[in-house]
Amino acid sequence: MSTLYLHPDRLLPADESTRAIARRLYQEVEGLPIISPHGHTDPAWFADNEYFHNPTELLIKPDHYVFRLLYSLGVSMAALGLPCKAGEIVEQDPRKIWRLFARHYAAFRGTPTRLWMDYVFSSVFNLTQLLNENSADTYYERINEQLHTEAFRPRALMDRFNIEYLATTESPLDDLRHHRAIRGSDWCGGVITTYRPDPVVDPDYENFVDNVMALGELTGENTSSWAGYLSALRQRRDYFKTFGATATDHGHPSAQTSDLSLDQCRALFAKVLAGNHTTDEAEVFRGQMLTEMAAMSLDDELVMQLHPGSFRNHNPQVFRDYGRDKGADIPIQVEYVKALKPLLDKYGNDPRLSMIVFTLDESVYSRELAPLAGHYPALKLGPPWWFHDSPEGMRRFREQVTETAGFYNTVGFNDDTRAFLSIPARHDVARRMDCHFLARLVAEHRLPEGEARDVVVDLTYNLVKKAYKLK
Repeated sequence: MSTLYLHPDRLLPADESTRAIARRLYQEVEGLPIISPHGHTDPAWFADNEYFHNPTELLIKPDHYVFRLLYSLGVSMAALGLPCKAGEIVEQDPRKIWRLFARHYAAFRGTPTRLWMDYVFSSVFNLTQLLNENSADTYYERINEQLHTEAFRPRALMDRFNIEYLATTESPLDDLRHHRAIRGSDWCGGVITTYRPDPVVDPDYENFVDNVMALGELTGENTSSWAGYLSALRQRRDYFKTFGATATDHGHPSAQTSDLSLDQCRALFAKVLAGNHTTDEAEVFRGQMLTEMAAMSLDDELVMQLHPGSFRNHNPQVFRDYGRDKGADIPIQVEYVKALKPLLDKYGNDPRLSMIVFTLDESVYSRELAPLAGHYPALKLGPPWWFHDSPEGMRRFREQVTETAGFYNTVGFNDDTRAFLSIPARHDVARRMDCHFLARLVAEHRLPEGEARDVVVDLTYNLVKKAYKLK
């Protein structure tokens, strides 16, 4: 039987003397609260505080990191029980799905998913043997038994994981009823929402025109007019703020921004509502909406998050049958220097604007993003995310941005996850990798250890609270 063991020095430097420094740094941050300001967990979990149904529903179905790799190995979405829009019969037995996952668990070797999953199995559920086909039923039964105890209700896990803030992400069309229920309860957990306007600002988003009309019905504004449309967006931002929102979130395909005249804005808006726009015009419209959102942020102080660079729904068959967020999003090359210039020309020198920029294109870290963030007061760099939320991705990020942007033009770490139980695992990886990087600077006499201790605490806790304006 293979043993599941989390080495206390995992991810720390192999060199003994440098590892000793990293250990000391890690002790400073190991027990700090988790700030999770950007994620996609289900707010209903915290509103209802019901038991999680079973291991499959909690650990497999919400996690596209898991099923995208399984799909690449020939495991169908139907076999994993993911709901099919086309009406295909999908597997309903959660134990069978779990066994299928266990049978392929070896395929995750060397991936960050394996690090996160082993952490969850060991630290959260106290399992001591590796997951494989032979241990699948033991795992399922042990996890399922614990999930139906008071200690594993969502709110109890928030406390256990020491999560001080956790942000979910909702569309402007969401009524935020789950957040309303949380606010109306006697629970003081720090679950807040984030404003994600993509469905009503991206002409290529499915049902865009219907979404814009629904926005008007929701707000009482005439969203057929440019002025009414902007007013409706402002109104929903204010509504989100009443449920704790401190940030907006923009998942555009590129970083393009625009600065059109009022007449040009009105004409382009009429064109996209009529469906007569070109691909280039859709891009210009999205770019204009980023500039409009920046202007709104000057008034309501919501932090902007821009994370371009994903060719979303690359697999049309999967998108048609199973919808968005099914592991078929692929990184693409992104240009930032020229793309952001219209917005930065207008607002980049205004300290009231706080814009956090992410990338899936690592080639721009040192060439574009670090120099931009190292100059403009309005810009900060988001951490490596999605495909680069990994030990090597974190190392590359620090190596490429620190020399130009420093540590203090970055914003700590966020997990960007739908998989609730992986949150402490992901943050632990980030803390260990920052200790690894800083220990090397100390060992090379480039930074005193006392200053490295200050930096690692800032990277873990202080910078993220400051960047996202969390009290």
